[in-house]
Amino acid sequence: MTDELADSERRRWIAAGAAMAASSMSSAAFGQWAPATRYPDPAVIQIDPSFGKYRLGLAAVERLATGFRWSEGPVWMGDSRMVVWSDIPNNRMMKWDEETGQASVFRKPSNFANGNTRDRQGRLLTCQHGTRSVTRTEYDGTISTVIDKFEGKPLNSPNDIVCKSDGSIWFTDPPFGILGFYEGYKAEPQLPTNVYRVDGKTGKATVVAGDVNRPNGLAFSPDESKLYIVEAGVNPRVIKVYDVVDNGTKLSNGRTFINAGAGSPDGFRVDVDGNLWCGWGMGSDELDGVMIFNPEAKPIGRIRLPERCANLCFGGVQRNRLFMAGSQSLYSLYVNTQGAIGG
Repeated sequence: MTDELADSERRRWIAAGAAMAASSMSSAAFGQWAPATRYPDPAVIQIDPSFGKYRLGLAAVERLATGFRWSEGPVWMGDSRMVVWSDIPNNRMMKWDEETGQASVFRKPSNFANGNTRDRQGRLLTCQHGTRSVTRTEYDGTISTVIDKFEGKPLNSPNDIVCKSDGSIWFTDPPFGILGFYEGYKAEPQLPTNVYRVDGKTGKATVVAGDVNRPNGLAFSPDESKLYIVEAGVNPRVIKVYDVVDNGTKLSNGRTFINAGAGSPDGFRVDVDGNLWCGWGMGSDELDGVMIFNPEAKPIGRIRLPERCANLCFGGVQRNRLFMAGSQSLYSLYVNTQGAIGG
């Protein structure tokens, strides 16, 4: 199949998925949030029969907390049984406690934190717009800087972040946090919108992708042979995929994996079968929520939310609970798969 035909087919799949979602639930039903009163939850939509194995018939979308300005970057903290996420414009990080079901402030001020993950030693890694840096929360609670400059110039505004099994840290650096005063401090970019790798042993930073216009979310395939990156500076947005080469230190052969059409992918994570669970939306009932694509880029499922989903993570004891950071809320859904390690 040629690239043009493949792209056309993917657009057809995405359009079909949106149409199925629209027919499955009227817009009036999601005008105001209400939990599902019957199983299976009609908000969890099967686009392709292959999604059936991942959908739990007796699980529903839950709204865990609401009242935020722009929720982003959730990460599961298993040792504390809580989700931590960023409420960027409010300059704080929030936490939701699994035991009590209560949300409270985790850190304020947060330096306009955005994406979060944990390194392979369990320490919290955070992208900060305010300091234009990536930080690490050490075991004693102190915060250290992993990187805030490249070749002597300040980073733009680190956005999303993952950690590879060799301990290296990979993050995207678009300018979103320095475009105004809502999600950071206004400033002029001094570096291209690169994707970086920070070596886990030496701390040396290298550019692994300099050809992505405003890179956003990123995630490795389960075997770490591929890296997926959202390109947010093109219209329509795309998710690119690269081969990971040179003993896992470099990227090559970047190409379009998913053309989002009218949708707007942001952050995403990958499950153990290689499916991409993508925060999705553009402010409409037909788009807002989560899109699920298989490793061949075919949309297989959809989770409909009443607001755009910026980012998500897998958590819970078995990594089978999907936590979704909606625009002003935090949602969850139990699924019949597990998140790949490292997201």
